Amino acid sequence: MALDFPAFAGGVLTRRAPEAARLQARPRARRSRNSLYQRILARLSGPGATFCFVAGLFLSTGVYGAVKGGHYAALVAEKGEPADILARALGLSIKAVTIAGESELSEAEILSTAGIGPRNSLPFLDVASVRERLQKLPLVKEVAVTKFYPDRLLIEVEERQPSALWQTDGAVHVVAADGTALDAMRDRRFANLALVVGDGANMRLGEYLALLDAAGDLRERIRAGVFVSGRRWNLKMTDGVDVLLPERNPAAAVASLVNLQREARILDKAVLSIDLRQSDRMVARLTEDAAAERAELIARKPKAKGGQT
Repeated sequence: MALDFPAFAGGVLTRRAPEAARLQARPRARRSRNSLYQRILARLSGPGATFCFVAGLFLSTGVYGAVKGGHYAALVAEKGEPADILARALGLSIKAVTIAGESELSEAEILSTAGIGPRNSLPFLDVASVRERLQKLPLVKEVAVTKFYPDRLLIEVEERQPSALWQTDGAVHVVAADGTALDAMRDRRFANLALVVGDGANMRLGEYLALLDAAGDLRERIRAGVFVSGRRWNLKMTDGVDVLLPERNPAAAVASLVNLQREARILDKAVLSIDLRQSDRMVARLTEDAAAERAELIARKPKAKGGQT
């Protein structure tokens, strides 16, 4: 007699069926699988399944046509994305936006740049994208965007402060302390700010402001700082006199100018320019009238005769 020994298969102890029994089981298994397939096909060919299939086909065709025809884009443009529409229906719209820290920027400008409007919903608002868009504004130094559920948003802005005016290529810009151009000068609001002129002058603004501090009482008579050849500064005075400063230690030259004005009233004389680029001397260029007058005085001055004392 053939004996069936236990075999361990798949973690479960089973017995092997006799060979004949296994051969008889195979047709039954095939008939069982065929019967299952037939039942599935019968269900799929039934009226309910046909209706669902046709409805799904029409729905997908309609969606495809709406997308291709531009109707979906028009819906999104008017009402927002489907996720936003659903969130707003659930009471998660943005009903209030609080903006803090703005001074030069208007609320309308901030909201427009942020892309926030009635189509948005709070859950699906991408605050990282909002922050990135706002930081592209030259006036914005830092910004934070915070959600408060269910329907409020807080935007905190730190603006760059206008520090000076920068003239280049015939245009005047308002710039921050770090040299960033904030906006074109559109009115007289910033007319009293320090003015720098020339390529790269905005990036050396700190140097020029330090020279203004060194000028003391003469600061009011300095109209602009002209950055020359990317190396040094000239001071343009309010009366048109140019003061040429050295590349190295210009603050010492400004101190010398202050002393010359205090002792000799140099800026009140008929001069076109004062050259302080050499530390051991000052060279003044006179106006044409003053130069002619000086030449005439020298010509009239009697010359000493030889041998006389």
